[in-house]
Amino acid sequence: MKMFLEDMEDGERLALPFLFEFWAHPHQLPPEGDWRTWVILGGRGAGKTRAGAEWVRSMVEGPRPLDPGKCKRVALVGETLDQVREVMVFGDSGILKCTPPDRMPKWVSGRQCLVWPNGAEAMAFSAFSPESLRGPQFDAAWADELAKWPKGRETWDQLQFALRLGRDPRACVTTTPRNVEVLKTLLELESTVRTHAPTEANRAFLAAPFLDEVRRRYEGTRLGLQELDGILVDQVDGALWTLEMLDAARMGRQPELGRIVVAVDPPAGDGKASDACGIIVAGVVMDGPPAAWKGYVLEDASVQGLGPAGWAAAACEAAARWKADRVVAEVNQGGAMVTSVLHTVDPMLPVKTVHATRGKIARAEPVAALYEQGRVFHARGLEALEAQMGRMTNGGYLGQGSPDRVDALVWAIHELMLDKQGYVSPQVRVL
Repeated sequence: MKMFLEDMEDGERLALPFLFEFWAHPHQLPPEGDWRTWVILGGRGAGKTRAGAEWVRSMVEGPRPLDPGKCKRVALVGETLDQVREVMVFGDSGILKCTPPDRMPKWVSGRQCLVWPNGAEAMAFSAFSPESLRGPQFDAAWADELAKWPKGRETWDQLQFALRLGRDPRACVTTTPRNVEVLKTLLELESTVRTHAPTEANRAFLAAPFLDEVRRRYEGTRLGLQELDGILVDQVDGALWTLEMLDAARMGRQPELGRIVVAVDPPAGDGKASDACGIIVAGVVMDGPPAAWKGYVLEDASVQGLGPAGWAAAACEAAARWKADRVVAEVNQGGAMVTSVLHTVDPMLPVKTVHATRGKIARAEPVAALYEQGRVFHARGLEALEAQMGRMTNGGYLGQGSPDRVDALVWAIHELMLDKQGYVSPQVRVL
């Protein structure tokens, strides 16, 4: 590298920081070919904003500062005007930070517009106001965080009608994926190309403690797949719990609960490579007959890699934290050892052991039916549990490892609701 820099002239060295093609990751460079929309799917911090800003530069700048570029009128569309200004324009990876001084555009606040020395303009628009895109016309557009736009479909449609200037109007979309219709429809179009990268692709510019912490907390969860891996988590065909069911289960204020249990699904192995120990806290409101009771999933206290003493301590702490009436523990793995380990931590802990003699799906189906009836609700912070629930199908679990959190959930709801309604499960034996 030293020899490379020494062989360059002064002007070349000054220009080098602004030659994005030299520094860019592959996912930050536009694909070749005939396309109308380039979608960059990436995790948090993967360099999406920088890629969008550099693409705008490549569209509006000519070889010299006053030379015309490929495009003259660009739309900058974000969730809000503030986000367009603070992220896309003035942000650390925004257009102004990426542009060399001799072709730096000026921000005209009264017009919400960037103006380049060569006359090119980029106007800011908010996804809260799709109608503001009626009238203006553009030959390029940069749409940031499309998947979180409040009026995504309406705004995107209006932008398509406005992209009508020039011989080849194009759009760049930079977004962390979410399971929203406008993004899924866009990705299915033949005129759309995509690049993709996880958060780690840009690790050189991210704090190491940040990466370690978010990976530790969200690895393998639906939130982690979306926010870190940049993967669009769609609904699995035949899922026992659909995304719509889980969205409908969002809990408001926690009611007064008549009974609370902590359900434990111990791991088969012992060590960091073993499955997690599923620990789910749930309660029930017992108003009216048992068929009218409602369940509330309060906390996912699951742990991994702690060994028997560690997961037993976590279960006992959850029971104490919620003043649980009892702990329900599956003993397929470990038998009497499970009760013994729990009582080692808390000798007075009320423990009920259960044993499954049939498969997970047969146990889970009646619990999923309660969700369909709108009788089970979720507190915040259950993303890891919900990610597993979304992979449980009639044909089995489609995720990696064991659905330990779902197993614990199923035991909890059985104990609180199904056993009290006269439901006789052929696959459960109480010890």
